[in-house]
Amino acid sequence: MAEPHPQVVEPRHPLVEKVRALCLAYPEAAEVEAWGRPTFRAGKKVFLLVGSAMDRPYSIVFKPESDERLAYLGDPRFFIPAYWGPGGWLAIDIDSPSTDWTELAELIDTSYRQVALKRQLTALDSRHSEPLV
Repeated sequence: MAEPHPQVVEPRHPLVEKVRALCLAYPEAAEVEAWGRPTFRAGKKVFLLVGSAMDRPYSIVFKPESDERLAYLGDPRFFIPAYWGPGGWLAIDIDSPSTDWTELAELIDTSYRQVALKRQLTALDSRHSEPLV
């Protein structure tokens, strides 16, 4: 039997709680612990995870729109996370006092929209025309 993955981030940390509140507001969103970190899913597909690596536990990994990815890479706050990066995913630290939570909510919204099913998007769009903040 394989050893469990070490815990990357404290799941009850206030930063994780803030991300959790944003993510779980989406239709059919669920939290699943995987790889020692909280992951947030639209149905069965991951749209966000907290803790890109052991040395960057207070970060989020998200899936940007492909045409926005290069612009994000020109911003030093964004980085390519291990394992997820080859699939087009990016990451950003969330533990800075200057963290812009409105921007993070927009990143979460975009990431959700990249993987959500049509019915989930219909449910989301019938509730809101703006990202959930």
